[in-house]
Amino acid sequence: MDVGKLRQLPSVDETARQLDLAEVSEPVRVFAARTVVEQYRAAILAGEAVAVEGLLSEAKELALRIASPSLRPLINLSGVILHTGLGRARLAALPAQSSYASLEIDEASGARGDRQAHVGWLLQELTGAEDALVVNNCAAAVFLALRALCAGGEVVLSRGQMVEIGGSFRMPDVVREAGCDLVEVGCTNKTRLSDYKRAMSGETRAVLRCHPSNFKVVGFTEEPAPASLAGLAHEYGCVFIDDLGSGCLVDTTQFNLPRERTLKEAVQDGADIVTASGDKLLGGPQAGLILGKRDLVARIAHHPLARAVRVDKLALEGLEQVLRLYLEGRWTEIPTWRYASRTIDEVGQMAGRLANAWGLGATIGDGLTEMGSGSLPGTGVPTRRVGLSSRSAMSLSARLRARGVIGRIEDGLVWLDPRTCEPSELEAVEAILKEEAKTQ
Repeated sequence: MDVGKLRQLPSVDETARQLDLAEVSEPVRVFAARTVVEQYRAAILAGEAVAVEGLLSEAKELALRIASPSLRPLINLSGVILHTGLGRARLAALPAQSSYASLEIDEASGARGDRQAHVGWLLQELTGAEDALVVNNCAAAVFLALRALCAGGEVVLSRGQMVEIGGSFRMPDVVREAGCDLVEVGCTNKTRLSDYKRAMSGETRAVLRCHPSNFKVVGFTEEPAPASLAGLAHEYGCVFIDDLGSGCLVDTTQFNLPRERTLKEAVQDGADIVTASGDKLLGGPQAGLILGKRDLVARIAHHPLARAVRVDKLALEGLEQVLRLYLEGRWTEIPTWRYASRTIDEVGQMAGRLANAWGLGATIGDGLTEMGSGSLPGTGVPTRRVGLSSRSAMSLSARLRARGVIGRIEDGLVWLDPRTCEPSELEAVEAILKEEAKTQ
């Protein structure tokens, strides 16, 4: 430890005063000063070589960085439509975000209303389910359904469906934390109806089917049809819970994508409860959908944990807007499907504009725009994209990110896929590329 270096460290107040940043509020300057001073002190105590002279500039850089909101709009040219890091499905503007809203009030009587009423009837109409409940995400939907309907009993799940989702959360752990005993059946690649049947007992509360949306098992595989699992569960007086994952409502083959079971098909196959995400192939906000038999949905809705995972007004507004577009047959206006349905010629013209903006060293090539967020893994929509050559792809990518443009690096080039780009965004990126090209 260098005691002399410790004595050279300025105080937090002194550092904050020296930050000549009139546009930055005092609390932010103090926070930045305290953070950097503490980092330098910790480094000195750890015996690291520290240049105290750089403290003020680091504090200034930190203050400027945190003075603006960190959650900001970005232009997605990454080649992924449902990019988890960018918030998955893109939403249209929501007018009720900035005002009071009729969340839980019956406007006719003035009495307390039900927030679920805004979307419940839409989900029933679109899927054929007897009832519907919306919570804050799909993991919460699965957990709540298991807790309300199966706690204290056994839940049967195929080993081929024991998925791990983002953030290292695993389906077997979700089942156990919901208060259920997990019964594993079958193998990774093959699980037959007979495997499920051998596992059924007087303690079985549910047969759970979990769609492996973020990976694919191919080759020597087998799994029972969902309708067969529903029949088996009902034969033993149990419920069949089908975790569909993506929440699809349209035929995905029209985009040359693999066929994805829809929510309506899951209900028709006899599932007592269907769970899904609102922000994947549905194209809405983060939400967890619970569809199914009226009495079971009611039990789930009245469980104490339902309050802890209830959906908020912003998600409800976004979900209602998206569901109405489906109901009115206007689902191609939903950004997720509007981007997926763009022709290769249209995307190619957009890529050409970006290439012209960059000038020399731009390559237009074929590629695939992934759906993303675990939806339809290993597949995508054919696209045209532009690769930018530069002195350093890492440096260029970082500079573009700083200006709100997200691409990807492959083979030493920064690739920009304009399939997910709006016209006004394309113009903005053109201007940015023209400026950045001058630095090369």
